[in-house]
Amino acid sequence: MSITLNFELNDRDLAHFTAAMDRSKKAAEGKTADEIIAASVALLDDAQKVHIPDFIKDRLLRLDDMIAMVRDASWALPDADKQRVLGALTYFCDPNDVIPDHVEVLGFLDDAVMIELSVRELKHELDAYDDFCDFRAHEAGRRGIDPATLGRTDWLDGRREELLDRMHQRRERDFGSGYGSSSGYAHSRGSYVRGWRPGVFKFG
Repeated sequence: MSITLNFELNDRDLAHFTAAMDRSKKAAEGKTADEIIAASVALLDDAQKVHIPDFIKDRLLRLDDMIAMVRDASWALPDADKQRVLGALTYFCDPNDVIPDHVEVLGFLDDAVMIELSVRELKHELDAYDDFCDFRAHEAGRRGIDPATLGRTDWLDGRREELLDRMHQRRERDFGSGYGSSSGYAHSRGSYVRGWRPGVFKFG
């Protein structure tokens, strides 16, 4: 037998997670991008060592996608975009976050919520990266190339530029402000979690 859980995070709840993210950012000050990524990878490794519900496992797969976005040499995110993703990953550097990760079954629940919020915030980044990966896999297969061996290529770069442009345009439409490589968007909004909105979460 399985059950579906629905719960709503209101403004006060989101403020709680905002405060947790701010604490994580402060604790992560001075950490390099590689250190932030390594901590996120370690969280995924730790999650594989314990029993976790499938709904948490599904969210952890999206965390894996966020990590891949900033490590993928072919995707080569521009720095401002990369900083947005790294800003989301800083929460996962702290094993003693809202619910310590060692707590049986529920230790990764807060991580799942934070991932879900991050996925909503980074929707256009993730959509663009998913489309890029699909295009790369399809074209590599058609050309008889292992996609894992690909770096930057002209035929990939063309699609990459199209998808980055689409990503920026959609983000500009959502937030109603300009965005460009030198706009400072990622910094002017402060903690990116302030873009979260109350919503209903369905886990199951």
